[in-house]
Amino acid sequence: MTDSPLAHATHVRDDLAIDQKLALKTAATRLQRDFDTIFGIETVERFLHSSYDQFAGRATVVNFLPLLAERFARQRLNALARVEGKAHTGKPTVLFLCTHNAGRSQMALGFFTHLAADRAVAWSGGSEPGDEINPAAVEAMREVGIDITGEFPKPWTEEILQAADVIITMGCGDACPLYPGRRYEEWALDDPAGQDLDTIRPIREEIETRVRLLLTELGIPAR
Repeated sequence: MTDSPLAHATHVRDDLAIDQKLALKTAATRLQRDFDTIFGIETVERFLHSSYDQFAGRATVVNFLPLLAERFARQRLNALARVEGKAHTGKPTVLFLCTHNAGRSQMALGFFTHLAADRAVAWSGGSEPGDEINPAAVEAMREVGIDITGEFPKPWTEEILQAADVIITMGCGDACPLYPGRRYEEWALDDPAGQDLDTIRPIREEIETRVRLLLTELGIPAR
């Protein structure tokens, strides 16, 4: 009998502390429970551990890694279920992409999620994910009553790209992926990285305007 992907990885990696291994096993149990009728434990563990690896090299707070991995694995598994026809929500899925997934795409995700509520699904990602969301972007969104502190910079993955109906790109250039059959838009927006709050506010307002227009085009009433 061979080890599962997760068990094998925890055996061969000596950089995982006991509490990290335990947290990952607990996360795998939760994910297995939630996706029990859709995916086997091998798929759940593979996605969980590969998600962990996505963040391990640039994490500033190691204790949060299992939680980030679980959240990202959950998003990826939901995307895979959609791609494989195992989840039929009928809700449009929008993916916001920029370079670091720390400013523009996070603000767009914040507006879209706030305005669309549960009538659509939105994700975000970056070609070169940063270490944290731009604090000035967080503050700019807080000013309009939207909290994006629960989000985190993350990459995009194949299943997430394939699951998206609409892909909005913001300055990631040639690194932005192209998939046939998707609706693409490039939003030409100034990069808020390194900018102060006064400079970011007009960017925020432009993003809100574009998100509201997108919702209208998708036939989704903004709350």
